[in-house]
Amino acid sequence: MFSKLRIGPRLALAFGLVLSLLAIMAGVAAWQMGKLAANTAEYATDLVPSFAAQHQVSLALSSERRAEFRHILSADKAEMDKEQALIVGFRKTTADLLDKYEKDDVSDAEDKRRLDKVRAALVSYYAVWEQLRPLSEQTSTDPAKLTQAAAMMNGASAKAFASIDAAVQDWWDYNVHLSDNETRASSETYANAKLTLIAMVVAALALGSFAAVTITRSITGPIGRAVEVAATVAAGDLSSRIVVRGEDETAQLLRALSRMNDSLAQIVGQVRASSESIATGSAQIATGNADLSQRTEEQASNLQQTAASMEQLSGTVRTSAETAGHASALAAGASAAAVKGGEVVGTVVDTMQDIAASSRKIADIIGVIDGIAFQTNILALNAAVEAARAGEQGRGFAVVASEVRSLASRSAEAARQIKSLIVASVEKVEAGARQVDIAGTSMADIVAQVKRVSSLITEISSGAGEQSIGIGQVGDAVAQLDQVTQQNAALVEESAAAAESLRTQAANLAEAVRVFKLAE
Repeated sequence: MFSKLRIGPRLALAFGLVLSLLAIMAGVAAWQMGKLAANTAEYATDLVPSFAAQHQVSLALSSERRAEFRHILSADKAEMDKEQALIVGFRKTTADLLDKYEKDDVSDAEDKRRLDKVRAALVSYYAVWEQLRPLSEQTSTDPAKLTQAAAMMNGASAKAFASIDAAVQDWWDYNVHLSDNETRASSETYANAKLTLIAMVVAALALGSFAAVTITRSITGPIGRAVEVAATVAAGDLSSRIVVRGEDETAQLLRALSRMNDSLAQIVGQVRASSESIATGSAQIATGNADLSQRTEEQASNLQQTAASMEQLSGTVRTSAETAGHASALAAGASAAAVKGGEVVGTVVDTMQDIAASSRKIADIIGVIDGIAFQTNILALNAAVEAARAGEQGRGFAVVASEVRSLASRSAEAARQIKSLIVASVEKVEAGARQVDIAGTSMADIVAQVKRVSSLITEISSGAGEQSIGIGQVGDAVAQLDQVTQQNAALVEESAAAAESLRTQAANLAEAVRVFKLAE
């Protein structure tokens, strides 16, 4: 019945039913309590004031009756007037009580009829007193009047008061009857409410129990089935088929368990087939690893021989590299010496060029000195001519001019000799400079050739070194290859052992998978 509903709506339905029953019970209880409250209010607002008014009327009538007796027995006028005033007051109190009762507390027409009966009895009683009152006022002066008043008081007045008392009692009895009705109605309301609530509680318990049992079974039944399925799967039986009905969470759980069971069966079947394939493949791998181990050992032996040959070749190349290094060092020394010689020749060439330049400057200076001597000679001649013109006064000046001319001649001669020597020196210096330039050019060629030779030797040495390094690296590579080959041999042995272990584990896995029972 509930298989189409989910657990949440199912529980909501159950709790909703219980809450609805509780709400109905609360409504019925409130309705019955309202009726009780109405009865109580009726009793409190109508009957209780009625009883109180009736009691006060009875008290007022009794007080009025005693005042009448005191009026008859009074000895003087003042006391009679006092008692008469009390009688009037009691009558007014009675009238006010009756008017108020008629206005506020009359329950129904019957109550009004009995109230009117009390009023009629009061009128009769008041009429008797009005007849009795003149006699009562004369009792203090006339004893015969006292006798008549007493007889009337015990006769007609007592009869009229008895009528009032009977009317008031009848009025009281009717209110007692109304009170009994209200009490009985309240009791009936309470009994009905009690029975209704008990019936509703029983119905709520029955419906709640039915809903609880039904919903509990609808939830626990599929869950128990799910537990059985899980236990079956845990025991290794994957051959069972799970039939699911409904759309609730437990049905979804069973569907999930069904899918899990099918998936496990498929996986176990695949694992079983794979484990058998692994066992076959691992056996083949073990055989291949044995052959590979033998070939790897042979390769390791060949690599050891190759490593020994490479070690010898590496020694020979290292010796050649060392010899080339010595030759490179010697060539570097020769190149340095040639460079230094070239630098010295360059310095000599620069010095010769400086000397030639200085010689040319000296020749120029001597030319200047020769010009100065020539001009000085001319000046001396001019001075001698002027001295001759001066006669005796210029004789001393002529002597000086002659000496100056002589000095100028000697200076010019010396300058010519120095110039000839300087010219010869300049020519020789220029010839030496040309030879030095030739020597510098030759030295530069020698230096260049020596540098090229040194560079070639350096390249040879570098190549030999690189060759030595390369051969060393080849030797290291061969050694590493030998080491790797040895490691490979060890790994091949380990692989063979692992393959054997894999074969064993595959066999164990196949044996373990056989625990599961699959559908044929």
